[in-house]
Amino acid sequence: MIRLRMISAALLFNSRGELLMMKRSERRTLSPGLWAAVGGHLEPHELNDPYAAVLREIEEETGLRPTQMTGLRLQYILLRLNGSEIRQQFFYVGHTDAEPCVQTDEGELHWIGKEAILDRPLPYIFRMLLEHYLRNGPAPDPWLATAGREDGGPAMYWTPLRDPPPPGVYETGFPITNEP
Repeated sequence: MIRLRMISAALLFNSRGELLMMKRSERRTLSPGLWAAVGGHLEPHELNDPYAAVLREIEEETGLRPTQMTGLRLQYILLRLNGSEIRQQFFYVGHTDAEPCVQTDEGELHWIGKEAILDRPLPYIFRMLLEHYLRNGPAPDPWLATAGREDGGPAMYWTPLRDPPPPGVYETGFPITNEP
């Protein structure tokens, strides 16, 4: 039986270019002791609204409210098969200069400079997302990525998530006609 686990998380940067990261508690079931983004599981009433879930998770784990953030928007959707579980992760990227003001038993929050982000032990799918984001920066369309294997090792397959053009229209936006 295949189960679905949906997660919504945020990459929050400050004006110094630092990323707010959580060093997860060793007592956590998922990724104990590893560094991660702020976020968590969608509640049943949030299954059609991962944005509401990320706002709730940010507030629960940091104390930050929506009015203390700017530009929070969907940048990544990741899909991964983990045993008999499909994990669908929504990653939002935004900015804040507010300081976290709550403590949680999930882990410790730290601002990490961009040059040091990848020096930490990270879950491999999160590492690949961070490598992609740090290399490419924000994009106008969200990225869709699936995790897989290539040459025996983990790999991510990236594609921009875009609406296809309407029938009869090329990607350029010009209509298709039969006229010379």
